[in-house]
Amino acid sequence: MNIINERIVSKMKRLLYRLILGLCSSGTIHAQVKAPAPCGPVPTENQMRWQEMQYYAFVHFSLNTYTDQSWGFGNEDINLFNPAKLDCRQWARICKEAGMKGIILTAKHHCGFCLWPSKYTEYSVKNAPWKNGKGDIVREMADACKEYGLKLGIYLSPWDRNHPDYGKPEYITYFRNQLTES
Repeated sequence: MNIINERIVSKMKRLLYRLILGLCSSGTIHAQVKAPAPCGPVPTENQMRWQEMQYYAFVHFSLNTYTDQSWGFGNEDINLFNPAKLDCRQWARICKEAGMKGIILTAKHHCGFCLWPSKYTEYSVKNAPWKNGKGDIVREMADACKEYGLKLGIYLSPWDRNHPDYGKPEYITYFRNQLTES
């Protein structure tokens, strides 16, 4: 007799569990609960878009990669920059496979070396042996991000240890020019 009662109780528990699960998944129970009213600061649309970006790569690759320094001094030998096997498409593919939404590239860090052929300085890839001075990592990264459906952010350090006008009013024009050149 106890076995029969245990089976009935067990069946009743399963039935009750299915009923509760069904109500929860159908929204019947949730429909009765109202969302709380916003309290305090509410994020802007821009802030919400930023939150939805979730997971990005930050690529810090430059001349100082070859000098084993976090920050270069702006006097590093430009001939050290010759990444023969550089493949921005590989970087973008790996980031996409990892579930990232985009890549932020350090186009110029504090040493002042530019990963694009800047017309405002000689301290850029245009004077490095990589691709005989015809390379442009910023362009390659932009193309790779577009191909893999990733967003691209560019970091351009305002500090430039290579430029003689850094800290002077003239530097502002130089920096603005670099921000807007394509």
